[in-house]
Amino acid sequence: MTEYLLLFRNASAENGYLATSQDMAEDMPKWQSWIGNIAMQGKLIHSAPVRYEATIVKTDGVFVGPHKENDSVLVSGFLICKSDSLEEVQEWGTTCPILKYPNSSVEIRPLIPFPTN
Repeated sequence: MTEYLLLFRNASAENGYLATSQDMAEDMPKWQSWIGNIAMQGKLIHSAPVRYEATIVKTDGVFVGPHKENDSVLVSGFLICKSDSLEEVQEWGTTCPILKYPNSSVEIRPLIPFPTN
């Protein structure tokens, strides 16, 4: 089986996420069901939201604040799973709760295992 990294991206405000406490409360059962479906198949490795605070290390210094893409989009969470097919993981991605928000996305990246010998 191949392991995959799913990166959840969503638009943000200037100093925090756009989602309100009410949004998060309403979304939690959807996330639990979505992640639970993957876990019940024995294909979940790890998943977590990420805090808004960040430190970026570059060759020209250390900067405080998350990396934001166009339209203030940033990574807001991740999931690592395993599957025999990219198509299965893509199907999970199409039903991800993050997609209810404008400018949101799920990026799917196959992971390359390090050699063990």
